[in-house]
Parts: sequence; structure tokens; C-alpha cells
Amino acid sequence: MKKNQGESQLIAFGEFFRQKRIALGFTLRSFCKQYQLDPGNVSRLERNILPPTLDEEKLSGYATALKITRGSSDWVTFFDLANTAKGRIPSDILNHEEAMKYLPLVFRTARGKKLTKKKLQDLIKLINS
Repeated sequence: MKKNQGESQLIAFGEFFRQKRIALGFTLRSFCKQYQLDPGNVSRLERNILPPTLDEEKLSGYATALKITRGSSDWVTFFDLANTAKGRIPSDILNHEEAMKYLPLVFRTARGKKLTKKKLQDLIKLINS
């Protein structure tokens, strides 16, 4: 899923995975052969037909194969997209009490409801901290 040109791009897990693989110069088959993965499953992952696992060890293995540096913004994005694909909230958010208080604001915004200026400023402060 992508937004219109000029807006920030939204991307699904599979497309992110595919872009990383291609950026490394791998075809689907060569990538799977190199890392002993099933090409059918990886193809379904990349086409968002098969949802990604949330098993941290397996996701870390994929991320490492894709040369995504642990702790980088791409690493976080990779795990966030996997959680999103499964309709889950990432565990680091669930375990962050302050962040959890703001999830209803995110949901309200996603539904097209306006935030007050104060609540928006508080959310920005949390995001930047």
C-alpha cells in the first residue's frame, strides 16, 4: 500500500522485504539458495499473501540476511511492518506505559477525528523523547 506522490510512502512488509533483497542484488531464487529459504514462502511473503512470522528469531534471521543492521531505523521498520501485517502492536510499545496512553489518539486520528493542539504537542513530545 502506497500513498500518492509527494506524501510519505507507506509500504507493506512484503514490499519492504523485496526492496531490501533487490538492493542487495539478489534474485528471489539466489537469495533463497544463499540463505536456505523456501522460494515459494519468500515469494508469498514478498507479495503479502503469506503474513510474516512474529517469531523474533526468524524475523531477525530474515533481517540479517537482508543486511539490515540491528538497532537501525530499518530494523525497527522491519519489525513494525511485520507486526502491522499481523494486526499487532509491537511489544516495545505495549511495554511502554507512556506510549500506550497515546494509542487512542492514534486510533482517533486514523479514523479522521481531529486532535486538540495540546494532545498533538504531547504526542510530538513523546515521539521525540
